[in-house]
Amino acid sequence: MNTYQARKKALILLEDGTIFHGKSVGVEGNAFGEVCFNTGMTGYQEIFSDPSYYGQLMVATNAHIGNYGVSDDDMESDNIKISGLICKNFSYDYSRPAATGSLEDLFEKENLIAISDVDTRALVSYIRDNGAMNAVITTQVDNLDALKKELSKIPAMKGLELASKVSTKEPYYFGNENAAYKIAALDIGIKKNILRNLSSRDAYIKVFPYNTSFEEMSAWNPDGYFLSNGPGDPQPLKEAQEVAKEIINQNLPLFGICLGHQVIALANGISTYKMHNGHRGINHPVKNLETGKGEITSQNHGFAISREETESHPDVEITHVHLNDHTVAGIKLKNKNCFSVQYHPEASPGPHDSSYLFDQFINLIKTHKK
Repeated sequence: MNTYQARKKALILLEDGTIFHGKSVGVEGNAFGEVCFNTGMTGYQEIFSDPSYYGQLMVATNAHIGNYGVSDDDMESDNIKISGLICKNFSYDYSRPAATGSLEDLFEKENLIAISDVDTRALVSYIRDNGAMNAVITTQVDNLDALKKELSKIPAMKGLELASKVSTKEPYYFGNENAAYKIAALDIGIKKNILRNLSSRDAYIKVFPYNTSFEEMSAWNPDGYFLSNGPGDPQPLKEAQEVAKEIINQNLPLFGICLGHQVIALANGISTYKMHNGHRGINHPVKNLETGKGEITSQNHGFAISREETESHPDVEITHVHLNDHTVAGIKLKNKNCFSVQYHPEASPGPHDSSYLFDQFINLIKTHKK
C-alpha cells in the first residue's frame, strides 16, 4: 500500500452509541471487541501479541505507535491477539536497528484493522468514566444502523470463556530436556517470556492445553506446576480450577500469574469480579507486604479477586497490594506450596523488581524435592 495516499475515514462506535472519528491505517472492514486502554509508552508489539488481550480493541495512550517497527523476538505468541488497534499517530516509517519490519506490514499480514488520528485522550477519559465496554472499529462509516445491530449481539466479557481460543491444541516442550527441574504449565493464554524466564532458571517445561486434567499433567511427573495468564473471565474455567484444587490438595509447588492467580483464588472459594476499567500498563505500583518493598509492575487484567473474601479466608494470606486502588496483587496459601500474583514479572518494567518471583518458585520446587 502507498502509505501516503489519502486514507479512508473510520470510526469507533461504542455500545452506548457514542462515536469517535479517525482514519483507516490500511486494512478495511470491521473489528468487534471490548474497548480498553494501555498506558505503556513502549512495548506495543508485546501488548498486541499477548494472548491475555484476545477479544479486545486496544486504545494506545502513547501518541506514537509503530515508530520503532517490529521484531520477531518481541512476539509474545505466534500472532497478533488483539481484535483491533485505536491510536493517535500511526508511524508507517520506523527507525530501529533491531527491527525486522514495519508494524504496517505485520498488520496487513495478519489482516488486522487499525484506526489512527483518533482523539485518544478524549476516548480514554470517556472509558475511564463509563467503564470498559464492547465497541466496533470500522471503515464502513455509512453503515451505522447495521453495525449497531451487530454490536448488540457481541457477548460481554463478563462470563466469557476465552482461554480455549488461545491455548495450544497439543502439548509441547520448552527449554533444555536435561534441565534440573521439570515444570508442567497449564496454557490458558501463556506468554513466551514466561517460558523463557522459567527455562533460564534450569527448568524444562511441558505446556499443556487449557482443559488438561491433573492426571494427564501429573503423569509427566513434574517437579512443579504453573498456571498461566490469559484472556476472559476466570469463572467459566472449571477444569483449570479443578486442576488447581488437586495440586493444592497434594501440596505440590504451584505458581500462578494473572488469570492463573484468579483461578487459584476461585479454587479456594474466593470470588472474582469484573473491574470498571481494569489495570493495563507498565508502571503500576505494587507493595510487597512481606518485604515492605515497592515494585513497578506490568499489568493486564480486567478481573480481580475479592479482597474482603481473601482477608477473611483462614488459609490464604495477601502478599501484595496494588497501591493505586488497594486491590489484591498477590496471595499465598498458608502451609501450602502455592502462591500467585496479579501482574507480569516476566515483562520486566522495573526492570528487575519482580524477577524474584521466578526464583521463589524454583526455590519452592528445590525445597519440595528434598
